Amino acid sequence: MPLDRGRLLSQCRVPPGTRVRLRDFDPADELSLEFAPVAGATPKMRARQLLEDSREQLGVAQELLWASDTHSVLVVFQGMDTAGKDGTVKHVMSGMNPSACEVHAFKVPSAEEFSHNFLWRYWQRVPGRGRIGIFNRSYYEDVLVVRVHPELLGRQRPRPALSGPKLWQQRFEDINQFEHHLARNGTLIVKFFLNLSKAEQKRRLLERLDDRSKRWKFSLADLKERAYWTEYMAAYQAVLGATSTAWAPWYVIPADHKHVARAVVASILAERIDSLGLSYPVVSPGDARAQAAARRQLLRRSPRSPSE
Repeated sequence: MPLDRGRLLSQCRVPPGTRVRLRDFDPADELSLEFAPVAGATPKMRARQLLEDSREQLGVAQELLWASDTHSVLVVFQGMDTAGKDGTVKHVMSGMNPSACEVHAFKVPSAEEFSHNFLWRYWQRVPGRGRIGIFNRSYYEDVLVVRVHPELLGRQRPRPALSGPKLWQQRFEDINQFEHHLARNGTLIVKFFLNLSKAEQKRRLLERLDDRSKRWKFSLADLKERAYWTEYMAAYQAVLGATSTAWAPWYVIPADHKHVARAVVASILAERIDSLGLSYPVVSPGDARAQAAARRQLLRRSPRSPSE
């Protein structure tokens, strides 16, 4: 039975204007997302096949995006530590041409970045026409990490005049307007929240400690942030509900199973880019005549050189 990509997309999409409760999204979902065993194929096998098919589709879509030179694509990844953002980017984008695809992993802002408004540094990395830009963490950190740790607001310029719910509502409005401006100017925005369970995060952190080849990935900061799990979940619910819009919807991706997360992300991204209806440019009559002349010249037998 073929996988229903449209169903995958609608199941994960957060409808604009809805109140989000993350307990309604199963981080370990594997079967309802079209991966139930069929004719001997396990959920993992079906997910891997979908990932491979989607990567091929993405390769074609990227070429059309570059050739048409009319749109750009901004992909946003958010999620708790160990949710699999890096691995998802690696596996989903492996079939793309790296010359037209850029990944930006935003760290702690520099002194210069702190001297501007919170969206400024992200403007610098918005993809141009024909290109795909990937934000591995993004401007949403300023309504997630900063909300959980409000003491960070003191370093930002200008210092927010508001505080509490009014401040976050104002920032949600800024983000929605920022994304709306990009969308109206030809940027397709696809946002993924990798929904990881607290139990699975614990398993992955322990795996990093127990496996010598993965210990370099472990950070005490991850353990520190884990203590704020409840606060982060509340912040994510607010973000997903306030900033999933018609022009830039959120997709909540079950991330406890890496093969599921990667396959679903690849499938949704391929479908969204295909929805742009891109096509190769039409050659003008003048260019067509010039190309025909070039073809005749190439086919014309040239004199043999002494070395032939």
